[in-house]
Formats: sequence, C-alpha cells, structure tokens
Amino acid sequence: MAKVEIYTTQFCPFCVRAKSLLTQKGVAFEEIDVGGDPELRERMVERAGGRRTVPEIFINGRIIGGYDELKALDDARQLDRLLAQPG
Repeated sequence: MAKVEIYTTQFCPFCVRAKSLLTQKGVAFEEIDVGGDPELRERMVERAGGRRTVPEIFINGRIIGGYDELKALDDARQLDRLLAQPG
C-alpha cells in the first residue's frame, strides 16, 4: 500500500472531502495539520512546489495536488493504481 500524506487545516471543506475519499477507499494516510504552525506550512509549500493552499496530497512522496486533482485521478480510474504501489 502506498504512503499517503495530506496537509490540511482544521476548517477546510476540501480537506474533509479528500480525507473522505481516501477513507472510502480504505486508505490509511498521515494527516499533517499546518493551521497553527507557520514552519510546517512553509515545509508544505516547499514540497508542493510553491502551492500554498490545502489540502496538498502526496502519494509515495510525489505531489498529487489538492482535492480536485485527487478526484480527477479517481474519476479517470488512475487513483487505485497509484494507491496500490508500495510505499
């Protein structure tokens, strides 16, 4: 199973949607709340290539993007393949 990391904030509706989609698929993920930690948020921005919005989702260390990109991968039937790769 892939290693999934999701950077979030507490009151982010797109974060909730992304976590819900991953949970429906039975995927374990590490949630990293950057809401109250400017240093952690800056680390997220660096890893995400300058993207400042949440969620930022990584699968096996590779940036996927936010909820819209995650959902697009699922709609294109590509997400399950990524999640099946060993982490």
